[in-house]
Amino acid sequence: MSSVSKRSLSSPRELTRVADRASFLYLERCTVHRDDNALTATDADGVTHIPSATIGTLLLGPGTRVTHQAMALLGESGAAVSWVGEHGVRFYAGGRALTRSSGLLEAQATAWANRRTRVEVAREMYRMRFPGEDTAGRSRDDLLRMEGRRVKECYRRESERTGVRWVRREYHHGDFAAGDAPNQGVTAAAQCMYGVAHAVVAALGCSPGLGFVHSGHERSFVLDIADLYKTEIGIPAAFDAAASGDEDVPTRTRRALRDRINKTGLLERCANDIKKLLRYEDSGKGGTPTNNQDADLVGIQTDSGQLLVSGRNYGEEPVW
Repeated sequence: MSSVSKRSLSSPRELTRVADRASFLYLERCTVHRDDNALTATDADGVTHIPSATIGTLLLGPGTRVTHQAMALLGESGAAVSWVGEHGVRFYAGGRALTRSSGLLEAQATAWANRRTRVEVAREMYRMRFPGEDTAGRSRDDLLRMEGRRVKECYRRESERTGVRWVRREYHHGDFAAGDAPNQGVTAAAQCMYGVAHAVVAALGCSPGLGFVHSGHERSFVLDIADLYKTEIGIPAAFDAAASGDEDVPTRTRRALRDRINKTGLLERCANDIKKLLRYEDSGKGGTPTNNQDADLVGIQTDSGQLLVSGRNYGEEPVW
């Protein structure tokens, strides 16, 4: 295995774009290490090699150990990493962008910093979640009431479709097993969707903390994006898993969710939805670097909005 210090960072064009990645990979009871530019998962059955650049989110379950070099590779590849508990209800994540450009981050910050545009983005999010709803001019209170009504309708509809009894949404903090099968499935689906959304947000270079519906949390924007697909993908996958019995609901939920994410092309759709919400235009799709987005170019801002080339002294003769 080559020395980490002798490797150069991969450029965005050398990485797999987020739209073409596997949504998530779950590992448990193994040691995750690095062999050149591949991850290895070693357990009692032997060693499995995993192309790191094809992972959106790596879910590390109980009994896993991960080396520093493996984490360095995942960070370089722009993959999010989540440590999940025995039932998949704990979440921690990180990653680096697949682009070297701050364009999308600046578009997000611009929309977020203005109260008018911030609520306009929130309204557009609700329009995307609930087609047919007129959100024009709606206050945030109106939007929250609309969301509550539509999500309850989704629970009722999925209960009728699958034949799974549904009473109400319950989450027992610190006691996952206290919930019934459909509630366990909904919780497990939500955590997986947070991981997938975080992977896309990080890969595109956006800020996880600048949310338009959620606020005050380091992953507010991640929660915003994950909620876009809650009633279409997350909740149906949870009820499908619960319909197969009360045992091992979290595992079946993850599998059902993975199938739905793959079938619907969610990663590319998620990347494009974020760009649409932030009114960010470029010639690429699904996180593809375009123009100079793959280059480490740093500019200096001016009052006119023009970017000057950095690395120069503009008051005297060039230093470099």
